[in-house]
Amino acid sequence: MTQINAYLNFNRLTKEAMTFYKDCLGGELVMQKIGESPMAAQMPSEMAPQILHSSLTNNAIILMASDCMGPATVTGNNIALCINCSSDEEINSFFNNLAAGGKINEPLQQSFWGATFGSLTDKFGIHWMFNFTKN
Repeated sequence: MTQINAYLNFNRLTKEAMTFYKDCLGGELVMQKIGESPMAAQMPSEMAPQILHSSLTNNAIILMASDCMGPATVTGNNIALCINCSSDEEINSFFNNLAAGGKINEPLQQSFWGATFGSLTDKFGIHWMFNFTKN
C-alpha cells in the first residue's frame, strides 16, 4: 500500500524526540545507530551514537526520524515527506514528476537496506524521499 509519512530530522536529538513521541502516541519505536549500520565506516567515529533511522509505528501512525540531515538542520529543512511506494513504476513516476523544475538530491538507486531510494527538493522547496521495497 502506498503511503506518505513525515520524516523528521534532528540535530543529535532524535533519540530524545522519538522517545517523547512514543510516550505521547504509543506504538513501537525502532532506532538504528550510525555505528550499527553499514554506513559506520563512511562516517566520523563521533557520529556512531547518532540515530541513522528511527520509526515509530502505532496502527496507521508512522513517524520516522534521523540525526542525519547534512551540515545544518533548521526549521524548514528538518522535515521531508517520505513516499513508501508499491511498485517500480510508481516510484519512478512519482520521483520524475516531482523532480520537474526541482533539484534531485539523491537519484533513485538501490540502498543498503534493500529498497530503491531517492530524494529531491521540488520546485516549491518541499523535501521528498522515495522508498520502494520489493516483497
